[in-house]
Amino acid sequence: MIHYFEKQLAEFDHSIHSLDEKEFSRWVNDAIETLKNGHKIIVSGLGKNVPICEKFVGSMVSMGLEASFLHTNSAVHGDMGIIRDGDMLILLTKSGETDESVYLARLLKKRNIGMWLLTFEKNSILTKEIDNAIVLDLTHEGDLWNVMPNNSTTINLIILQGLVMMIAERMKLDLAQFKKNHPGGHIGEMLKNV
Repeated sequence: MIHYFEKQLAEFDHSIHSLDEKEFSRWVNDAIETLKNGHKIIVSGLGKNVPICEKFVGSMVSMGLEASFLHTNSAVHGDMGIIRDGDMLILLTKSGETDESVYLARLLKKRNIGMWLLTFEKNSILTKEIDNAIVLDLTHEGDLWNVMPNNSTTINLIILQGLVMMIAERMKLDLAQFKKNHPGGHIGEMLKNV
């Protein structure tokens, strides 16, 4: 079993080291600018990326930062109403070719928002159409057939949580802000006297 985990950790290491740090830093700066201007960061995905998006939003709002989730499928059925001029939308799609993602991205290009793509394919419809992209390399999903969204979703989680942590660090957020929003559970108990 340990051998399996070691193989996946090597895959994560490979993907993380494929990250363009200059582009990631630009992404962080864009996100901070969006928030400082009173706008929100919206993350959109479908399938197995949905809980990854929700985790990102949960981390953001626990620190008092404006964030929302927009399901890529339901977006076109009225949910695009959460988007306001000046917001940033991060679109997650492994292939950059999923019909729903392409359709949504083309609709959003008509809006006054910042759009970022998080994907694993360098040459796709969406890497050609969305100027701001974080493109990672993935050699294997870690399942029996190299098909299931397994490693890709885990890497998306790592990257998005990295984005949250860098936003928090550069905005100099303090523990008091987090404490105010997290009075319950074990964490609330730990922070009671802080």
